[in-house]
Amino acid sequence: MRPPPPPSPARRKPAPAFASGDVASRPAATLPRLALTAGEPAGIGPELIARLAATPVAADLVAIADPDLLASAARSAGIALAIAPYDPAVAIMQRAPGSLRVAAMSLQTPAIAGTLDPRNAAYVLATLARAGDGAASGEFDAIVTAPVHKGVINDAGIPFTGHTEFFAQRANRDVVMMLTAAHAGGRAVGGGDLRVALATTHLPLAAVPAAIKRASLVRTLRILCDDLIAHFGIAAPRVAVLGLNPHAGEGGHLGREEIDEIAPAITQLRAAGFDVRGPIPADTAFVPAQLEHYDAVLAMYHDQGLPVLKHAGFGHAVNVTLGLPYIRTSVDHGTALDLAGSGRADPGSLVAAVELALRLVEVRPAGSSTTPSRTRTR
Repeated sequence: MRPPPPPSPARRKPAPAFASGDVASRPAATLPRLALTAGEPAGIGPELIARLAATPVAADLVAIADPDLLASAARSAGIALAIAPYDPAVAIMQRAPGSLRVAAMSLQTPAIAGTLDPRNAAYVLATLARAGDGAASGEFDAIVTAPVHKGVINDAGIPFTGHTEFFAQRANRDVVMMLTAAHAGGRAVGGGDLRVALATTHLPLAAVPAAIKRASLVRTLRILCDDLIAHFGIAAPRVAVLGLNPHAGEGGHLGREEIDEIAPAITQLRAAGFDVRGPIPADTAFVPAQLEHYDAVLAMYHDQGLPVLKHAGFGHAVNVTLGLPYIRTSVDHGTALDLAGSGRADPGSLVAAVELALRLVEVRPAGSSTTPSRTRTR
């Protein structure tokens, strides 16, 4: 049996606009400083960074990468890229298209486009660590990440399940992975009307049922609701919680996770004053007539929620990590090894991730991040 649509919600503040023109028209002042990680060196990440730098985005772009790798990717794509060494003490008042500051880190071995090499796995993780530590200290206003290749990092003997888990562990925080995009036919620029968060992230499907627990769901829903209020301007977020099993368990006949874990978590959140509803069958939750009643959807596992979102906005959707002590956004796609070195990589999702990061920097609550003194400007 399908649940009826929820009653009309209370009046709430509109979410902030994330129009693409916002970042190009920021007032002339010290630019927000973004740490950019290029991800897998054999993938499209280095080219995406070069393409982003070629745009007029009003931000102090600091790539944490091997400068020779970025220069090579730019040459292959026919992009004129002016690389300058990064000095943390220098604040940027303006940035010319095609310019990029680089916090240099060296590859362990030269990268070959399209060919993975486990010897560079430690380099990839070192760039993430540098970005995370810099954002935690306030050196960077936000982190924007290009895609990594989880498999080659594990092939190097380093356990790694993804960016989200890496930053969560390093910051010692419970976090939530959320992707945002526009509905099909719309434009996804971070403030889109489809937001999907995950109760579990990069787990084998067989391990998901054991990971669906009331306590973890309560934590996830609290982080999701709190961040939608604090960072997305939604005063009273409405969240749909999906069931794990077909038809949300069909009253226990198709599984008991909804009865034993998911419904009690929803009840606990509702008792605390949050507008959280479910468990809702996943096969009908994304029907427009249902979706229009919610600001976000919590899916139980990766491939339950993300296929719908990526269908709506692939290539322009944004991954954002909620719950960190700093802002981190990312692209919605992988390393695209087949495109690496071709000069045909589409930077749309990276541009959208930067736009969202800048908007979140602008609206972040006072006192949520410390920005160190930057003694020189130019």
